[in-house]
This record gives sequence, structure tokens and C-alpha cells, in this order.
Amino acid sequence: MFPIFQSTDAVLAVILCLVAFAFWVQRFKVCKMIGPALIVIILGILLVNLKIVPESSEVYGTLSTYCIPISMSLYLMDVDIKSIIKMSKQPLIAIFCAIFSVSLVAFIFGCLFANSIDEGWKVAGMFVGTYTGGSSNLTAIATGLNASASTIAAANAADYVVGMPTLVLMFLAPTLMKNSKKFQKFWPYSFTDEELEGDGNQKELMASEEWSIKEIAILLAISVTVVAVATKLSGFMSADFASAGRILLISTISIIVAQIPAVRQLRGAMNLGLFFGMMYLTIVGFSVNIKGFLTSAATITLFCLCVIAGSLILHVVITRLLKIKYEYVLLGIVGAIADGTTSSLVASGARWKSLVSVGMLMGVIGGVCGNYVGITVAYLIRMITGA
Repeated sequence: MFPIFQSTDAVLAVILCLVAFAFWVQRFKVCKMIGPALIVIILGILLVNLKIVPESSEVYGTLSTYCIPISMSLYLMDVDIKSIIKMSKQPLIAIFCAIFSVSLVAFIFGCLFANSIDEGWKVAGMFVGTYTGGSSNLTAIATGLNASASTIAAANAADYVVGMPTLVLMFLAPTLMKNSKKFQKFWPYSFTDEELEGDGNQKELMASEEWSIKEIAILLAISVTVVAVATKLSGFMSADFASAGRILLISTISIIVAQIPAVRQLRGAMNLGLFFGMMYLTIVGFSVNIKGFLTSAATITLFCLCVIAGSLILHVVITRLLKIKYEYVLLGIVGAIADGTTSSLVASGARWKSLVSVGMLMGVIGGVCGNYVGITVAYLIRMITGA
């Protein structure tokens, strides 16, 4: 009688229903704060532990193999190197300071926590990924490092527990900084109201997006081809590094392909990438035993708190010494912790109209760098600690 859903088609139907539900409830403020990724993981954990879906199924292995590489490739097809090159010096310094701060702090605490957490060196790399380019990087790095489902779920939960209050503070920060005379005295480098207003030609954020089935078909064909080529090339690497090398190859080839004008014109890559990523995260939830999950989550949350607090402090110190305008500093932090869209939302909410597109690009840069620095930090910690 249990699990209730056992056949391949029934389990696949449950997965797709959970993904659809997680997107549908984004209309509610509470669910929007939690985000669709954590929603599908939590629901997946509940369903498997209530014996509604099985702990293992043929469909889990198939989706796990293909969803994340395809999702990552699609995400990176939105990267426009020309736009990044055209950015001025200060926002580039701000986002690279954020990436450096996260990498250094995660490396230091990763060495301390590596042997007290299951797969601690992998968790360190995952946190570098998520705090340089968002949760999609966390999942990609976890896949490249062959992290267990329980570790991935615990890391995502820790990211939510620590990261969400941090993001709430980031949304409040523009008002707090503007109204604080002490802060203005401490950090006198900022834009004028006229500069923040811009010329009035900025695009509307989160406007409706249209795309056709032809574009979806082409995007899927390109992303699957990229994954196939990267997988073939990774076969020439050592068995110990092949999985991580595959993720790095997918990242590199996807970014190169994204610079082709015809590919740049295709719409829907981000949405399609998110869909595939959500399917994989549902399976992550299905693979978690709740007792073991709660035991490991506490220590990983402490590790996450050390990484995010330490990197924020280091980032603020460096950018203050470099006299970077505080608007760029804040958007760099948000672009690293979350993504370009969230960074743009902070700029939009603060009415920094001229910085909305800059915030988006800063997040893109973090996302591009995340996989590379995350995997590098993880292997450095493994080498030093012998984990």
C-alpha cells in the first residue's frame, strides 16, 4: 500500500505537480520570500518521509543525471560578455571584492569545519557558489562534487535560515543608510539623487517575457549538445576530477556559445533553466531522511553563518578602503548572495533607477565566477585537511 505513488509515471506526475505548485504559490508574499527552490525541497522531504513517494525510483536517477547540467547551461546562455566589459570600474571592483571575500572566508572556515561535517569540504565549495552567484551555483557545484542528497538539502536549508534574514536587511539597507547621519559621515562616497534617477530610459524590471516554442526547441538543442560535448571531454580527465571538470567545461562552453549573436537573441533561457533546476531539487527532497537531515543541518547552519557574516565584514572593510560608492557595495553584496534579479529589485525598491541594469550585470558576473571559485576552494580545502 505504501508508498502511495510507486510507478514511474505516477512519480513523474508528482514531481511536475510540486514544481508547478511551487511556482503558483509565488503570488503570496510569504512563499515569495521562501522561494520556489526551498518549497519543493521541503515538500519533497515531507512526501518521502510520509511514505507518499518512494525513496528510490528509476526516474530519480534519470532526472538527476540530466536536469542540473542542462539547467546550468541554459542559465549561462544569458551571459553577455560585451555588456560586462562596458561596465565602469567601481561596480566591477565591488562584485569582485564580494567574490574574493566569500572565497577567502569560506576557505578559512571550511578548513575548520571540514572534519566536523559530513562532506564538509564539499559544503564549503557549495557555499562559495551560492554566495557568489545564487542557489543555482550551489546545486551545480554539489553535482560536480558528487555531494549526497542530504548534504544538498541541509546546505539549502542553512542558506535559507541565514541568507533570508540577510536579504531582508539588504532590502532595508538603502533607507537606513540614506537616513543615517553617522553612516553618511563614515561612508561619504555615494551618488547624487539626480544620478540615481537616470535619464528615464531604463527598462521595466520583471516585465512580461514572450518566447516561442521554436526558441525553446533551439535552446534545448544547444544546451543538450553543450552537455554532451562537455561530458565527452571530461572522460579524458582523471576519475577523481571528472565530475567537477564536467561542470567547469559546461560553464565555459555555455558562456562561449552565449556570445554568438543568434543565440543571444533567443528568449526564455533563464525560465527554462529554472524549470529543470526545480525538477532536480524536488528529487533532492525525495532522497532525504528527515532524522539525519535535522542532525546535520544544525552544524551546517553554523558554518553558513560564519561564512556569510565573515564575508560581509571583509567585503565592507575592503570596499570602504577603496572608497567605492555604497550603492555599488550593497548591490555587489546582494548580487553575490542572491542573483542579478534580486540585486536589481533592491535597486528598483530604493529608486536607484540608473543602477537597475548594473545590479543585474553584477549578479551575472557573480554567477559566472561561482562555479570556478567554488570548485577551486573545495579542492583546496580537501587537499589541506585531507577530508
